[in-house]
Amino acid sequence: MRPGMRRGKVLRSGMAAGGLAGLLVLSACEVGPDYRRPDAPVPAAYKESTQQLPPAPAGWKWSEPQDQTDRGAWWTIFGDEQLDQLEHQVNISNQNVKEFEAQYRQAQALLQEAKAQLYPTLSVSAGVQRGGGGGGASSTSSSVGSSAAGAPRTQYTVEPNLSWQPDVWGTVRRQIESSKANVQVGAADLANTQLSAQATLAEDYFELRAADSLQQLLTDSVAQYQRELEITRNQFRAGTASSGDVATSETQLEQTQAQLVSVEQQRGTYEHAIAVLTGHLPAELTLASAPLTSSVPAVPPQLPSTLLERNPGIAAAERQVQQESALIGVAVGAYYPQISLSAIGGYAGDPLSKLFSTGSRIWSLAGTASDKLFAGGAQVAAVDAAHANYDQAVATYRQTVLTAFQQVEDQLLALRVLQQQADLQAAAVKSAQTAETIALNEFNAGTVPYTTVISAHQTTLAGEQTALTIQQNRLVASVTLIEALGGGWDASRLSLDKPERSTASSQ
Repeated sequence: MRPGMRRGKVLRSGMAAGGLAGLLVLSACEVGPDYRRPDAPVPAAYKESTQQLPPAPAGWKWSEPQDQTDRGAWWTIFGDEQLDQLEHQVNISNQNVKEFEAQYRQAQALLQEAKAQLYPTLSVSAGVQRGGGGGGASSTSSSVGSSAAGAPRTQYTVEPNLSWQPDVWGTVRRQIESSKANVQVGAADLANTQLSAQATLAEDYFELRAADSLQQLLTDSVAQYQRELEITRNQFRAGTASSGDVATSETQLEQTQAQLVSVEQQRGTYEHAIAVLTGHLPAELTLASAPLTSSVPAVPPQLPSTLLERNPGIAAAERQVQQESALIGVAVGAYYPQISLSAIGGYAGDPLSKLFSTGSRIWSLAGTASDKLFAGGAQVAAVDAAHANYDQAVATYRQTVLTAFQQVEDQLLALRVLQQQADLQAAAVKSAQTAETIALNEFNAGTVPYTTVISAHQTTLAGEQTALTIQQNRLVASVTLIEALGGGWDASRLSLDKPERSTASSQ
């Protein structure tokens, strides 16, 4: 070997090492904007919580940002064992939850796919070719070769191939950033779907229990109206009541019986809905009748600033903003040259027994760079579109925040007003019951007709139905408030592995 050859090899090696070092330095760059969470409107205090809030129930406490207390089983504050059993089935069997869980796993797979672009690709090819020439005037391709006499010849090849596109401009890392945010969007969407299904189940459950209580109320009224009809008929036979009084009593009984049948249909509808929410066929679930609870737990609304961390819908919208921000970098990266490196090494020769000898070794190194000089403004348009998508995501995020605060305020207002209405209605029912008792005593004394008693009972029944509806609305409003507050979820559960084991990832 001539001395100059060694110096040239060393020089080329040094240049290659320097070039690789330069690529690694450039790979530290990332085109496009670095993400910062956009501002969102947050009030200093809830409008409907200016009054002193009641003590927090068991399992809850006043929250501060990034508080790690797990209150996921929020329905336990209602103290209903049947509801607790049903709620635990939602995450296991609800098909909508399963759908979003599959979407979350798909997002995880896409993240791993994006990460794989950072690494070289290694492949290997092996082949065998046989050929020859005739007449000695021609020869086969040099890749196959031929003997001097044109005899057929076989050539074997084994070629590992290494190729790599270094992430010089950071476009791959921006894609990974976008994919990470997409995984977190999936985790938040999954949590939001679970919370929505849980809240819907709780609402349907309280609607069903309200129907149970109404059935009992109407059943008692039907029994009373039957007794009243019998009394009216006896009075008619005795000549102290008219046929009109009998008809009035019969009408009241039949109307109440019809209402009772209607409530049975309503109850069945809620029971069917609960079955589907828990992943069962309607025929597979039967719930025994039970009265609607008479207590409504106090739900602390926490500090307004915590809603940004507690509401999974808000978290999903915010993570979508980062996803679109990273895609701006991906679009900007298309302006820059695409650099590819490749290396091929292997063996080619004949016979097969000598394939892996030193003399059969082949190799090549290559580097390419390509860039578009003219594309009719396509790259500019792609960057503009990415910016527009980002602006749209920011607007969606801020609107989601506004809507969430509206939902909280609406339910706080509903609970405050319904509490006042419940107190007034309870007093009204008590007065109606007193009036009914007086009317019955006057009828027994012979001073008023029995129609007065019927009218008084109708007033009492209507008041009791109204009170029952108010109680039902209070329970549903408390469930809706818990849902708007996030049901105990927080953004620290946005994990790239499992939503349940996460550290805060919001920037």
